[in-house]
Amino acid sequence: MIHTDITATASGTYTLGSDITINRLGYGAMRITCEGIWGPPKDKAEAIRVLQATQDLGINFIDTADSYGPYVSEELIAEALHPYPKGLLIATKGGLERTGPNQWPVNGRPEHLEEALKGSLKRLKLERVDLYQLHRFDEKVPADEFLSKLKDLQQQGFIRHLGLSEVNVDQIKQAQKYFEVVSVQNKFSLTDRQWQQEVEWTQEQGIAFIPWYPLDSGAVDNDTLQAVAKKHDATVYQIALAWLLAHSDNILPIPGTSSVKHLQENTQAAHIELDKEDMEQLSNI
Repeated sequence: MIHTDITATASGTYTLGSDITINRLGYGAMRITCEGIWGPPKDKAEAIRVLQATQDLGINFIDTADSYGPYVSEELIAEALHPYPKGLLIATKGGLERTGPNQWPVNGRPEHLEEALKGSLKRLKLERVDLYQLHRFDEKVPADEFLSKLKDLQQQGFIRHLGLSEVNVDQIKQAQKYFEVVSVQNKFSLTDRQWQQEVEWTQEQGIAFIPWYPLDSGAVDNDTLQAVAKKHDATVYQIALAWLLAHSDNILPIPGTSSVKHLQENTQAAHIELDKEDMEQLSNI
């Protein structure tokens, strides 16, 4: 059952960089593209409805990237939501190229980052990105070059806050020599905790941790997870999201979907309160 009165506000709030407060449960806009995250969606009208429904559900944090489509996700966000409601944070990313479905070459060259950022601004119809995240450290480019470029673009007023993606603690510390890092976006879920050290470190540092692929949909067929879901009259996916919200107060889950129904179901996770026994059982998966 979907309770239409439950919104993302039930997930609590988090303040990024001391001046942007959002509800912790957000939306990841990667899946509103086609298969392989390549090309426009098969059902554009439904993609638009999904984006518009985020606002009815209290979701005021949408994560995207120039590489989603490429460009498609950003263009749809602008089409569906511009002029943007007050308080809506749209975060985007740069640092990857697309050469075909499911192909993501890294490109951290300074000239590429500037071109990517300005392209995102144009597509999103923004003069400044409130949260811009470096998609990857590029091993082929000296870190000083791309980190200095991001700092420069921020100082020019194109970026409000900066974040990183798929980074370890040492890389975060390296970036902090150039600018304040307000968010880290790494792959993390109930069933994939390879970045647990980074979750704990960012929590201590007051940095948001944004888990991508938060549902790890191929790994939720688990007896313990199903038992907890049954206890709370919820789906295993809702429990997986509820676990993330309870696991650390700096985690901002961004489940993605191309369906309004699934978006509503995901949002229901905001009101699920896992008890100590639930957390102990789930943490042992």
